[in-house]
Amino acid sequence: MSVAALIVAAGKGERAGGGLPKQYADLGGKAVLAHSVDAFLATAAVTEVIVVIGRGQKDMASRALTGRQVTHMVEGGAERQDSVAAGLALVTTERVLIHDAARPFLSGAVIDRLIAALDDHDGAVPVLSVVDTLAVNAGALGDTIDRSRLVRVQTPQAFRTEAIVAAHRAWQSAAATDDAQMARAAGFDVALVEGDSALEKITHPADFARAEQQMGAAMISRTGMGYDVHRLADGEELWLCGVQIPHHQGLAGHSDADVALHALVDALLGTIAAGDIGTHFPPSDPQWSGAASSRFVEHARDLISAKGGIIDHVDLTLVCEAPKIGPHREAMRARVAALVQVSTSAVSIKATTTERLGFAGRGEGIAAQAVATVRLPPG
Repeated sequence: MSVAALIVAAGKGERAGGGLPKQYADLGGKAVLAHSVDAFLATAAVTEVIVVIGRGQKDMASRALTGRQVTHMVEGGAERQDSVAAGLALVTTERVLIHDAARPFLSGAVIDRLIAALDDHDGAVPVLSVVDTLAVNAGALGDTIDRSRLVRVQTPQAFRTEAIVAAHRAWQSAAATDDAQMARAAGFDVALVEGDSALEKITHPADFARAEQQMGAAMISRTGMGYDVHRLADGEELWLCGVQIPHHQGLAGHSDADVALHALVDALLGTIAAGDIGTHFPPSDPQWSGAASSRFVEHARDLISAKGGIIDHVDLTLVCEAPKIGPHREAMRARVAALVQVSTSAVSIKATTTERLGFAGRGEGIAAQAVATVRLPPG
């Protein structure tokens, strides 16, 4: 049975600091919101992803979700329950997962447990046991509280759509802190499933530092390599690293023949074992005739991002007798950095010759080698 994912991202996030709502702040190379969206998009049962944003946040949300296909993006209301109601109005599936964008580290295992629980219950929430001693704050240490019957409730929270819509309509009390209490108040049964300690909510600046550390400890580093060659020909433009270079000849090829970017695409694809440039952009396809190679780089970059990856560094070597690369190096570095969305300090561009040996030495063509280093979540 198909499921909708409704992500609430309408808050101002002021306690997190940074001058930007926390759901749009960078975490491990992409916005906090994008982590949750990617988790749902990777779940086969989820057929709709609805993002509820705050007023005036459309541009921020669109930038945060570049390359991701969400079903709907809608403005929320003054209270959380108003925002959820706005999203529920767009749900067409019989089941829905309601999630807070401020909990970015959502695992497929939690999603699966929640969906399975809906076979026998109107709703389900992920919970964790309380392990700390609890006591009353009476200005000084007060009596301890029995924690054996207490749990910490997380999101996403799963519901049969009909039940949670009815619960929202029936709610008459003050602002609700979550949807499960609304469902329970309306008489629906809500099951408990095992939560995940990684699903901690980001609220304060220190939470971002913790989350970055958590990501770094879990991620693995991969290296991809790429190599390409194009011949020099009269009447062609010369593009290298996304920069047009004045020269009496240019590189011949089906696209703009940017040999450096082609090598870089293969290196990026290699880090995620996603084939090569010809797999994604076959030269037999006329739509790529004369296409800017920057599009190919952006495609590879977005594939890495969709897997939760972070591009750490790229290193390019151009092999040619002419033109001289030195005068254009910084422009090339800036262009490549913009394409893969890293700092220029993470882009290395070098040039060498073959001492006039081989096709490059004879000025017949240009070769390029590329190495990309990427961090990816395990699995």
